[in-house]
This record gives sequence, structure tokens and C-alpha cells, in this order.
Amino acid sequence: QVQLVESGGGLVQTGDSLRLSCAASGDTFSRYAMGWFRQAPGKEYEFVGVISKSGNTADCADSVKDRFTISRDNAKNLVYLQMNNLKPEDTAVYYCAATSRPWATMSNEYNYWGQGTQVTVSS
Repeated sequence: QVQLVESGGGLVQTGDSLRLSCAASGDTFSRYAMGWFRQAPGKEYEFVGVISKSGNTADCADSVKDRFTISRDNAKNLVYLQMNNLKPEDTAVYYCAATSRPWATMSNEYNYWGQGTQVTVSS
């Protein structure tokens, strides 16, 4: 099993940047591909991005691809979501998740989830 804890959320203004972190513990971190999802009030989970186990490959949803970047540091058991030029529609609770699959974009493909961190973008 792996335990995940997100941090770095907060209240920011339109155009600001934030970097979310997700710390993993409990199992070998490099055994898992890592994903980021978000959930806005009253909406379902939305895929944000995924990074491979090695960190060599990463991708983000089209809606954020030009603004968000995923990276990981397997030596530190950390995965990051760098968010630039934030917009009010990015307001959501952001979750990191781990999967034993090599790649996954659907929430039901992920085995382990963090508790989430709130990101609020004011206009």
C-alpha cells in the first residue's frame, strides 16, 4: 500500500501560479504511475494529468496542457503539479493518486488517493 498526502493549495488570484506537492510513503514509490485529478463542487472527478513510473513521460488534459506540468522525484517520493496562469475555473479540490498500471487517465484505474488540497482562484 501507499499513503499519499497533498500540500500546496491555497487562495490565489487569476494569473497566479501554484505548485502542489504529493508525498508518498509506505511502498516503493517508483512502482506507481501517479495522477492528478480535481473535483469542483457538484462535479465529478476530472483528470488533470499523469506521469509514468520513471517520470520519463507525462501528460496533462487538453484543458490545462498549456498551463500545468507534472513532475516527480523518485528519490524523495514526491510528485508535483505546477500550475501557471490560474483561472477561476481551476478552482477545485486537487487529488493525487497512485496506480500500479503503467499509465492511466480514468479515476477508477487508480488504487490509492490522497485527501486532497483546495485550490481557489479568485477573479
